Amino acid sequence: MSAQGQSSGVSAVVLAAGMSRRMGTPKQLLRMDGKTILERTLENVRKSAVDEIILVLGFAADTVEKEISAGGMSTQGIKVVRNDAYQLGMGTSLRAGLGALDAKTSAALIVLADQPFVRAATLDNLIECHQQSKPQIVIPMYKGFRGNPVLLDRSVFPELKDLNGDVGCRAIFGDHTENIRKLPVDDAGILLDIDSHEDFQKLCNASAENNSVKNEPSAILESKNDVPAGRPELVLVGRDEVVRALAKIGWVLNFTVTVVDPFLPHSELPEADHILHALDFSLLPVANERYAVVASRGQFDEEAVAQALHANISYIALLANKKRAQELSASLRVQSIAPEKLAAIRAPAGLEIGAESPDEIALSIMAEIVAVRRHREKNKP
Repeated sequence: MSAQGQSSGVSAVVLAAGMSRRMGTPKQLLRMDGKTILERTLENVRKSAVDEIILVLGFAADTVEKEISAGGMSTQGIKVVRNDAYQLGMGTSLRAGLGALDAKTSAALIVLADQPFVRAATLDNLIECHQQSKPQIVIPMYKGFRGNPVLLDRSVFPELKDLNGDVGCRAIFGDHTENIRKLPVDDAGILLDIDSHEDFQKLCNASAENNSVKNEPSAILESKNDVPAGRPELVLVGRDEVVRALAKIGWVLNFTVTVVDPFLPHSELPEADHILHALDFSLLPVANERYAVVASRGQFDEEAVAQALHANISYIALLANKKRAQELSASLRVQSIAPEKLAAIRAPAGLEIGAESPDEIALSIMAEIVAVRRHREKNKP
């Protein structure tokens, strides 16, 4: 309910049914300043203008519910739903949560339980956007990077109820490109979630800084001193092991290496000459020769590829399978990007050498880049 006591017509579905395989323990119950991650997430949702909260539990459901109560947070006012099919993936939790919504609900915020720093004001901004222009999907964006939670209009609920396996809301985005609103927000919390112990430690550090993101870069573009001019530039979007391997190989091959990531500190990747903390390629220094590799694993790959296309980068590699590449191309086609440009996107990325490890994948991509460079040099007029 809004501060004025008016109904927003929007509900929140908080997904907390996952098995946390990579953590080895229910990440919803990890403690930060005496409160569980889930408690902190629910507190922020309760402060927003949502009319109701649906909490979807699955793995260790009894334990999670007891911990919430033991921590002093009553589940009063929260509708708890058990998803007995949680092992089959997020799609089952979405179905369970949407099936429990009030019949009068006009839209739903799909909230991830492991995002304790998303501000209530950000949730309210998403709600206000939906109320004003009625898009079918509202996605929050921080410095050009796509985040969570997303807001879904009731008109798309039937499609989500048909989802199977470990797929989330993004599975339907490609069918609604013209009805998606990407809403800029000043909230880094939309990008912060927990997939590993390293992620959790970083969130704890952020908590120690009064719910701000600790060590969030003050500069949009961080650069080494005296970066040599005239070298070819390798632009890497993401921060996974393939990106780190590409940065090292690019450095050895005398490329100027630029990494695009919202939070990556320069100290973590000394091979990088530049680190861009916004997904905006217009901020890159001038370069005569530029190659882009998008390795964000689906998180903001569409936005990154669009940036590379608009920047007229002729070599764009996408680290994704063919199905994801086709979905992305279909989405960008609706945005009036020419088919010949889309055809130039290389996915799967790299030469076919049977690569499996991050280092091997990076090697296959750099080999392709070298081949493209040499071919162009030979065919210069």
